Amino acid sequence: MEMAATAKNGGAPEWRVTVPEGASVTVEHERCRAARAWAWLVSCVVALGAKVSGFGKRLWKIGADDPRRAVHGLKVGLALSLVSLFYYMRPLYDGVGGTAMWAIMTVVVVFEYTVGGCVYKGFNRAAATVSAGAIALGVHWIAVHAGDELEPFIRSGSVFLLASIATFSRFIPTVKARFDYGVTIFILTYSLVAVSGYRVEALLAMAQRRVCTIAIGIFMCLAVCVLVCPVWAGQELHRLTARNMDKLAGAVEACVEDYFADKPADDGKQQPDSGKAEGYKCVLNSKASEDSQANLARWEPAHGRFGFRHPYAQYKNVGAAMRHCAYCVEALSGCARSEIQAPGHVKRRLAGGCASVAARCALVLREASRSVATMTTSQALDFALADMNAAVQDLQSDLRALPSKLAEEESPAAVLDAVQLFTVTSLLIEVSTRIDGVVDAVDALASLAGFRSADVDVDDEASETETKVKHPVSDPDSDEPQRNTLSRFNRPDLDRN
Repeated sequence: MEMAATAKNGGAPEWRVTVPEGASVTVEHERCRAARAWAWLVSCVVALGAKVSGFGKRLWKIGADDPRRAVHGLKVGLALSLVSLFYYMRPLYDGVGGTAMWAIMTVVVVFEYTVGGCVYKGFNRAAATVSAGAIALGVHWIAVHAGDELEPFIRSGSVFLLASIATFSRFIPTVKARFDYGVTIFILTYSLVAVSGYRVEALLAMAQRRVCTIAIGIFMCLAVCVLVCPVWAGQELHRLTARNMDKLAGAVEACVEDYFADKPADDGKQQPDSGKAEGYKCVLNSKASEDSQANLARWEPAHGRFGFRHPYAQYKNVGAAMRHCAYCVEALSGCARSEIQAPGHVKRRLAGGCASVAARCALVLREASRSVATMTTSQALDFALADMNAAVQDLQSDLRALPSKLAEEESPAAVLDAVQLFTVTSLLIEVSTRIDGVVDAVDALASLAGFRSADVDVDDEASETETKVKHPVSDPDSDEPQRNTLSRFNRPDLDRN
C-alpha cells in the first residue's frame, strides 16, 4: 500500500491511498461475514429445535389423549415382524415360495385401528382375490385354447369389460358402503393375473402361492388385532352415542344460562362456559364417524353385550335424532350470543321457567345417555320425561300471558323489546319436543338390543338381600353360632343409645 501527497492548482496537498489489486475486502469485513453466517446457522438450529420440540409435544398429546393409538402402532409393528419370518426363515420361505412379500403387503394394507375395520378389509381382500383369480384362470384357459391370434384380444377385452362393470358397481350405495375396498382389489388382482398370464408359465401355481401368502397376511392381521388390546368399532360407536348425549345436555343448560346471565349487551367476549355451550358441535360433526363405525361394526363377531345381530344401524337413528335437536340448540346459542338482547327486567320474567325447562331437558338427555351407556332401561327416564313435559306446559302458559302483562304493567312498546325472549323461549320448547324424538330412538334401540331393566335388577338384589338376611349362610369352619344380622337393629339397648 502506498501513500502519496500531491498539490492541485497550488492548493493544499491531497492524500491518496493506493490499494493493491485484489485486496478490496478487508479482514474485518471477512470477520463480519463469518459472524453473520454463524449467527444465521445458530438461529436455524434454534428454530429447528423449537419445531422439533413442538412436534414432539403434539405427538405426546395425541398419545396421552388416547393411549390406544400408540398401542395400535405397536400392534402393526408386531404383525409385520411376525409375518416377515416367512421371508427370513428358509423353511417358511421355501413353503410359500418367492411370493412371501405379498403377505407383508397384505398386513400393511389390511391392518386397521378397529377389529371391524380389519375384518372388513380382510374379508374384502380375500373374497376379491379368490374371485378375481378364479375368473382370471377361466379367461386364461379360454384365451389359450382360442389360439395365439385371439389370445391378446380376449385378455384385453375381458380386462376392459370386468374393470368397467366393477368400477360402475362402486356407485351402488350398498356396494360403496360394504364392498368398495373389495371391488378395488378385484380390479387390481384380475388385471395382474390376466395380463401376466400372457407371459408367465405355470400361472395356476403362481396364483395358488399368492393366495396362500395373502391368506397368511390376513390371518396374522386378525390374530394380532383381536388378541392384542382389541378396539371394537361397536363399542366405540356405543360410547360416542352416550358421550354426545351428555355434551348435548350440557349445551342446552349452558346456552340458557348464558342468555339469562347478567352481562353487558355489547360484550363480545366468550363466556367462561363457552366450551360447554358448544357441545352441540360435536353432535353435528359426528355423522361421518357414526356412519363409518356402524358399517364397520357389522363385520365384527359377537363380543361382550354386543351380540351377533346387534342393531348398530339404530345408533345412526339415535344420532340423527340428536342432530335434529342440536340444530335448535345451535340457534339457541346464536340468540344467547347476539349483540341485540332483550332488556334484563323483561328476561327475568321467564328466566325461572326457562331455567327449569333447560334443567329438565338436560336431565332427560343424561338419563337417556345413562341408559345407553349401561345398556339398561329404567323408569327414571320416564319420570324425567314427564317432569320435562310438565315444565314445558308451565312455560307455555307463562309465555302466553307475558304479552298482556307487559302491555298492562309497562307499555305496549315493551312487547317489542321482548321479541327475542319469545324466540328463545320458543326454541327451548322446540328443543324439548325434539328431545322426545331422541328418547323414542333410545327406546327403539333398547327394544332391539334387548337392554335389561335396571328396576328389575334392583328388585332382584333387594329380594336376594332380604333372603340372605332371613336365611343367613354360616361359615362351616366357624364355631360361632348363627345370628340374625338385623337383630342388632331390634335390640332395645342399641335403640336407647
